[in-house]
Amino acid sequence: MQINWAVASDRGRRRSKNEDSYCVRSELGLFVVADGMGGHAGGEVASVVAVDKIESVVQSTSSLGPQDTWPVPFDPKFGVDGNRLRMGFDLANRQIAQRVSKDDTLRGMATTAVAVLLSGETAALAHVGDSRAYLHQANQLKRLTADHSWVEEQVRAGTLTEEAAFEHPWRNIVTRALSGAPGLDVEVTKLPLAIGDWLLLCSDGLSSVVSDIEISRTMAEARLTNLQAGCDGLVEQANAVVGGPDNVTALLIGVVSGSE
Repeated sequence: MQINWAVASDRGRRRSKNEDSYCVRSELGLFVVADGMGGHAGGEVASVVAVDKIESVVQSTSSLGPQDTWPVPFDPKFGVDGNRLRMGFDLANRQIAQRVSKDDTLRGMATTAVAVLLSGETAALAHVGDSRAYLHQANQLKRLTADHSWVEEQVRAGTLTEEAAFEHPWRNIVTRALSGAPGLDVEVTKLPLAIGDWLLLCSDGLSSVVSDIEISRTMAEARLTNLQAGCDGLVEQANAVVGGPDNVTALLIGVVSGSE
């Protein structure tokens, strides 16, 4: 599988620093976006720790198979790549706990994260929190991740509509994050990919202020220009809404040809 990619990240118009982090390792098929939380308590530290640990785990496990010994329990339903991502998230969570135990000023830091690992015509996808993954296929946008957030839980329960959730003042409250707490529940899925498919990984600085319709339109326009223009356009849209209230990261991945 041959891919193109581009990324744009910005602190927004109201934040003094960018607590988002990302990783692009196209030779590994790995792409990650993390959105740090905690402000002065170290959101930027948490997102960097998470991204670095996920990257190192994926790099070091490229030769592992189901029959090998894994540092975390192997779950066959996720496949090898899904388990590599699960292990990366789990060890990142433990690393955050270790950092907090050594530095009390970091207490309360956490991060959401979304990661995709490409292999052949298949992608393993893992996420915790409200950083999202989208698939743009045949001019249609599909959200691949369900937010681990209070408003998303209300939508699933039928007590909030999608429209109300998009504008709700509690829409940024997450129910899962990489915080160092035990019992991390990482959501992992697999999906097939085809030539012409585009993936978007983003922090909620984009998805909480720009509608799926606008995201889809910008991704469709990027097909006619280039991926970097698409990423830059998404960030510009986020910054144009109510004064750019949050850090924003957009990472686009396009499948341009199949396996040789």
